[in-house]
Amino acid sequence: MTTTPDRPFTVLGARRLGPVRRFFARRPVAMDVVVMAWFGIPALLTAVIDPARPATVVPTVAVVAAGIAALAWRRRRPVLVAGVVGVLAVVAVLVSGTFTGFDLAVGLVVYAVAASHPPRTAWTVAGALAVTTGLASWLWETPVPGVLAAEDDGSRTDMRLASITGVVVFTLAAMAIGTSVRNSRLHLADLVDRANAIARDRDQQAQLARAAERTRIAREMHDVVAHSLSVMIALADGASAALDRAPDRSRTALGELSETGRSALADMRRILGVLQEPEAPLEPQPGVVDVDALVERFRATGLPVRTTGLATPLPDDAGVQLAVYRILQESLTNALRYAPGARAVDVTVRRTREAVELEVTDTGATLPHTDPGGTGNGLIGMRERAAVYDGTVDAGPHGTGWRVHAVLPWPGEEPGDGPSGGPGDGPADPPTTPGDPS
Repeated sequence: MTTTPDRPFTVLGARRLGPVRRFFARRPVAMDVVVMAWFGIPALLTAVIDPARPATVVPTVAVVAAGIAALAWRRRRPVLVAGVVGVLAVVAVLVSGTFTGFDLAVGLVVYAVAASHPPRTAWTVAGALAVTTGLASWLWETPVPGVLAAEDDGSRTDMRLASITGVVVFTLAAMAIGTSVRNSRLHLADLVDRANAIARDRDQQAQLARAAERTRIAREMHDVVAHSLSVMIALADGASAALDRAPDRSRTALGELSETGRSALADMRRILGVLQEPEAPLEPQPGVVDVDALVERFRATGLPVRTTGLATPLPDDAGVQLAVYRILQESLTNALRYAPGARAVDVTVRRTREAVELEVTDTGATLPHTDPGGTGNGLIGMRERAAVYDGTVDAGPHGTGWRVHAVLPWPGEEPGDGPSGGPGDGPADPPTTPGDPS
């Protein structure tokens, strides 16, 4: 069972209940009705059908009805109901000469107290009820006419001892069950609270990781925009200088200036929502021209990297190139950490009409590794980078290894769709985009 800030763990959700128990757990009033019927039906039948005491039928039924009504509040006011039931049990013995089922009612209310109150309160209530009802039985309980002779003192004593024993047994059993239920509830509630606290901490850590990654992305995009502005200034100066003596070159420079400005404006719009720090380092950022060097560095560590489409021309947008570079860097780093001895790590770059796709798949570890596992911030960072371009990153088990699949939407032509095919038609062609990180 998963949890979110809007849907935390609950005690009911953490318990494995069958359909019947789940029904009553969700509808406590239905359980109250069952408890009332459990006591009331046998008690009423005993009072009405018993022909031995016809004069006590009406008062006994009244006492039983009062007991049923009191049990309706057993869950909400258990201590108060326990006192009422104890009084009614004494009245029942006075009226009819027997408990008429109130020994069971005493057990039911003792269970309610033990399940909802500390042991000191529960034992106090249980002891008071046992003493009160036991004393009432000893003083006023009488045998049913025709069953035991009134003058048979030994039989009357045995009957009273049996009644007192029954009350004590009901009370002790109710105390044991109720205390066990309360302890289980408290333990489960504590586990649920801890799980919710861990979930909240996890969400906070994820939010901090996202904020940190967005700040890093903003810093990198700052350099991209700064580079674009520098290019625009250089193009504007060149166009101005060549305006009179080379109008065609000026026109070309102005076209490049317009395209660079639009790209920089799009970059600015993307990062305005994530830029958090005014100070940004101005070091060069990697692009597609650095991908080969990145792969070679990992190969030098012994990682068997196989590439497909690495020379595929990517969009001129430096931010997309940077995202591809960082996602590839994180994926290969994870393969190096968690798949030592992998037979192969396949890197595939594809450029479709709608998107740039990057896939990194490893065959799984064949050597033991002691890395305890990361915090998941790397995967969060890859997803945040893709989200800047409304893209996605899917990562998970693949066969015996792991697979990362990133999709960065960027409409454009597939390689070779141009009138002459253009450079980069073959897989071994170098990238035709500048990719200048400076």
